[in-house]
Amino acid sequence: MVDKALYHSNYSNINIGTAVDTMEKKGVAPPNFSSVIDYLKGAPGRVIVGDNTSSYELWESITNAAKEGDSFIFHESSVGAGMPAISILQEMVETGDEITRIEGVFSGTMSHLFHNYSTTSGNSGGNWSETVRQAKNLGYTEPDPRDDLNGLDVACKVTIPARIAGCPIESPTSFPVESLILKELESTKRGDVFLQKLPAFDQQMQDRKLKAEKQGKVLRYIDSVDIASGKATVGLQMLDKSHPIANLKGSDNLISFYTKRYNQLPLTIRGAGAGVNVTAIGITGDC
Repeated sequence: MVDKALYHSNYSNINIGTAVDTMEKKGVAPPNFSSVIDYLKGAPGRVIVGDNTSSYELWESITNAAKEGDSFIFHESSVGAGMPAISILQEMVETGDEITRIEGVFSGTMSHLFHNYSTTSGNSGGNWSETVRQAKNLGYTEPDPRDDLNGLDVACKVTIPARIAGCPIESPTSFPVESLILKELESTKRGDVFLQKLPAFDQQMQDRKLKAEKQGKVLRYIDSVDIASGKATVGLQMLDKSHPIANLKGSDNLISFYTKRYNQLPLTIRGAGAGVNVTAIGITGDC
């Protein structure tokens, strides 16, 4: 990964085809965050930088302003890295399809964890604490794994397509989200201390895994939204081993759109849900 930045102080265009080579040869040290904000403020075109934790009121005001100003909002990589989930969903909505339900795995971290912990092959996936520690060592989790295990990142990601589909979710904290951080460990101050204490609570997760195995099922961390009722949920579910989500590999994501047109079989998008290269593709595709 090249730790350089490429931009023009006069806001002239950058040739995407040669951008990587140019950045390697002529790139400069990345500017600090405040400098980036100042640079964007001075851009000749309108630039909106937002996050996925904002209220529905703010989201609605931004999208309405874009429509009234005959402008566009692009944020493909906000969900599913480089997967074309957002653009496909927007196209379905704009062409009159009615989205009834959205379901899937929106987190590469959770996908990796449960693919290795609760396996379709029946082979033991090891202890939960070992699985989390290995994922962190491989770079699949945040520096503090609790930032993934609390489920908030997943809740933020499912909020975005839900709103596009017409579900006015107030915020990512306004619906049930199952945290995988046990209450006994919620007050732990540091991530390394959390990992040290986690083995003492392996049995609680093991009991859930064994319950699933006895029914011939596996555990997966699922996001789902019922558009009509406006209900969203994020948490662990038991799935048949034949279920597409149960058979995800590595850190793959899977997003299924159940719609009026796709009423028998959902439109499903599956692919790498994390990684610098695929995320960069999604971002440059918006340019």
